[in-house]
Order: sequence, then structure tokens, then C-alpha cells
Amino acid sequence: MRNASISRQTKETRIELVLDLDQPGSEGTIRTGSGFLDHMLDLFRKHGGFGLSVICEGDTHIDMHHSAEDIAICLGEALAQAVGDKKGIERYGFYYVTMDEALARCALDLSGRVSFVWNAPIPSSRVGNLDIELVSHFFSSVAENAKMNLHLDLLRGTNSHHCVEALFKAFARALSMAVSPSRRVMGVPSTKGSL
Repeated sequence: MRNASISRQTKETRIELVLDLDQPGSEGTIRTGSGFLDHMLDLFRKHGGFGLSVICEGDTHIDMHHSAEDIAICLGEALAQAVGDKKGIERYGFYYVTMDEALARCALDLSGRVSFVWNAPIPSSRVGNLDIELVSHFFSSVAENAKMNLHLDLLRGTNSHHCVEALFKAFARALSMAVSPSRRVMGVPSTKGSL
């Protein structure tokens, strides 16, 4: 079973997160403190074909920074646990997604090495109660804690909601590809023998 449950509690947040890589889009509670982030995580699980539940109680009276960051940390940790030793997976994933006028691209490698490249100029500074600067921080925190190499590019887009949605969908589908059973490589997909 490729799943993980993460509990995290700090003075700023309390989070319960469950991720299942093999339960396509299973419905679970998503409550982050931001309707927009809830929406992004819901479409992440739907387009990735993942089971995901996230309940976060955070200091949203300040802003969404701590909640978004800590949810991303938990998601990255859950992903790292769920893929385990990475035997039999594709390892690499890539996807282009359009959302009306927006076009996003994601390429990733579950390499065990952390790298994050962000080239996504999103037009506005906020969608709902989520500061747009937190979107790149969210993905960076996921990449760091999942120990992945993650590249996200927004190739075009004028509507900030569409831009962020295209990025989340591209990430979900690229990740789904990367964790899929390998069609050709047996064992760990690396000449080193471990990732």
C-alpha cells in the first residue's frame, strides 16, 4: 500500500494529512482555511488520481503563510513516505495543462535530490484569501520535503485563478506519471541502485 498519514503540530498550525497514491480521487475532507487552496488541493487529488485528506487549523487571522507552508511540508513528507524506496516507478513525470487562456508546464524527478525552479509570473498578488507569493512557496516546500526536482513554468496566462489552477493540474498529472508503475525499468530507476 502506497500511502502515508502525517500529523504536524506547531504553535502556528495543527495538521492531519492522509495521502494514498493508489486510491483515485477518493473523497476526503479538505479544509485548509483558504477556499482557494481547498479548491487547488481538491483538483490536485482529482487530476493526480490520488486519495487526499487535509485538515488544517492555523493562525489564519494573521494570514495563510504558516498554514500553506505547513500543509506543503506535510504533503511532501507524505509523498516521500508513500513512494518508499521507489522500486518499480517511472520516476520522471511531465505535463502541459491549459486552463482557458493559461498554459502551464511541469517536469519533475523523484530523484531524492532537491531542486526547485519556478518561472511563473502570475498577474495578480492575491486570489481569494491566498497571497500569490505563497503558491511558489507551497511548491518549493513540497519539493524540499518530498526530495524531488521540480520545475514549474507558466508559459502564458492573464487570469490569476486560471494560472494557478493550470500549475496545480500540471503538477498533479506529472506526479501521477512519475509514481506510476514503470513500463520498462525493473527495480529502482537509477544506475546507482538507490534514490
